[in-house]
Amino acid sequence: MHARFDASGVRAMFAPRKPRHPLLRIALGLVGVAMLAMLLVAGLFVGAAMILFGVTRRLLVRRPAARPETRIVDAEYRVVRERTQVVLR
Repeated sequence: MHARFDASGVRAMFAPRKPRHPLLRIALGLVGVAMLAMLLVAGLFVGAAMILFGVTRRLLVRRPAARPETRIVDAEYRVVRERTQVVLR
């Protein structure tokens, strides 16, 4: 069977390739590791800042004391043992 459109040329255009020179491979590997470390540290700082902001906000902003509930709902309940029994509402 013959394919109508062969996208192997387009796919090859965007495929990552390792450089052949060994020093360039090492340098690009170190650049990748450095970028990963920077993103990790930045993420840790952002997460720590968010937690610190939440804790300080909770400590500084005091909410007024909750008032006791004045509305009381009184109800009667009936336990139905069998599922075939009809419950009148």
